[in-house]
Formats: sequence, C-alpha cells, structure tokens
Amino acid sequence: MFHLTAPVLEHTKLAARTYRVRLRAPEIAAAIRPGQFVMLRLPGTSDPLLGRPFALYDTVLENGQPVAIDVVYLVVGKMTGRLVEVNAGEPLQVWGPLGKPFLDTGPADRVTLVAGGIGQTPFLAFARELLGARGFGGDAPRPRAKQVALYYGVRSAELAAGVEDFRAAGVEVHLASDDGSVGTKGFVTQLLESHGPTGPLVGCGPEPMLHALAKLAARWNVPCQVSLETPMACGIGVCFSCVAKVKTPDGDDYKRVCVDGPCFDAAKLVWE
Repeated sequence: MFHLTAPVLEHTKLAARTYRVRLRAPEIAAAIRPGQFVMLRLPGTSDPLLGRPFALYDTVLENGQPVAIDVVYLVVGKMTGRLVEVNAGEPLQVWGPLGKPFLDTGPADRVTLVAGGIGQTPFLAFARELLGARGFGGDAPRPRAKQVALYYGVRSAELAAGVEDFRAAGVEVHLASDDGSVGTKGFVTQLLESHGPTGPLVGCGPEPMLHALAKLAARWNVPCQVSLETPMACGIGVCFSCVAKVKTPDGDDYKRVCVDGPCFDAAKLVWE
C-alpha cells in the first residue's frame, strides 16, 4: 500500500452529480488491479475527518507506463460535496491499492457485468483486462473473454455516466432506467433476465440488486461474484465497521469487506 499526496490532473463532469477525478499517482497506478479501491481524503482539514473508499475506474498511461488513476463518484454526502470543489492542480491524499481484485472468471466466451446506480465504476478497467486490452498490477495483457457485456441500471437518463467509455473499450452496453428515459424501463436485473442465461456474472450496485442477481445466477447455475459498496471507516481492516456475513464450513461468519473483499462469491454471502 502507498500513502501519498497526489495532484489532481483533471476533474470532469460525466453526468448529473457524477464526476471523474484523475490523480497523478504512478506508484498506485502501477500496482492496482480491477476490483481494488483507494481511499481519498481532503488535505488540511478534519471535516470530514476520515477518508472515503473509491473504486478504480481506470489507469492512465504515458509512454506505455501507468502514471495516474481515475475514480468516478456521485455527489451524495459531505465528502463528495467537498470533493467536487477540488480543482486541477490541487492535492488530495490517497492511499492504496486496497482490497482484493475481482475473482478470476477463467476463460469465457462472454462475461456479463451488471451495475446499478454508481456501480459501473469498477468495471471499465475490468472490461479492459478481460478483453486483453490492458494489463494491470504489472501483468501483461491477456484476453480472458471473447465478449464483455455491461447491463447498467440508473434512475434516469441524466445519471448514466461513462457509457461511451465502455463502448469505446469494446463493451456491449445494455441500459435500463426506473423511469424509462433511457434504455428499457425497469430494473437492470429484469433486463438481464429477459435476455436469458449467460456466462459468468459480475455485479456492483445496491444490495437489493446484488441479491436479485445472486438469485438469478443460482437459477441459471452460472458463477457470480459481486463487489460490495459497504461503507468503510479505515479501509485497512482495523475498525471492523464494514463486515459482511458469509457462509463457511463451520457456519456463518463475518468478513471485512475492505481486506477480504470488496469482491465476493455471491453464493457464499448471507443475504438478509
């Protein structure tokens, strides 16, 4: 793990209340893998006191070498409300990479990514890795899937963020919205179900969506992993504030999302 003060290179609006911030952090960019996250904190203030977790959206290359990271966030609370005011050239405290990367899907004809709300954010780097377009964490690029599809559900069209980034990466994109203003009206899991069984599933988003996805995967008998959006205080496993209930051979137990996840086999989670 690296802990540093990183300058903001870009701060760009992607959709309503949704922004991409680019940080020059070559040490983290070279080490981080899809599914992992970083903690961000505003320097020079104790309000908010604690950092917040943000998934890796993508890495940025210069002369073929990773030198910066992108994270995408939705303005929902005090930290993100303050973060949006940070301009290019100003610093942010960042530490990472944290957590475990996405589980290996194995060779697959098609991997389906399912996102709800701001849950698309871990998937751009992962799609690049699956398609063999980019290596992460020092690995050489290696295709792991022939096709990658993104099923992305939002409340309304104005909140759909980064769709063109995924299409430009070669991802097949399917959209759903609560109000029908973009894509199919309804839940993203309903859209996925209407298209029928597929290969490995990977989800990120609100817990009810992930639970529905886990049920669908069990019915289709396909592997499913999920990236949990559990709130965290420390990000390094000290405070035990982000535990998830899991099944073990000895009965139910609790795992820390920040160090044992955030990516878990959906079949091993206890959904309550």
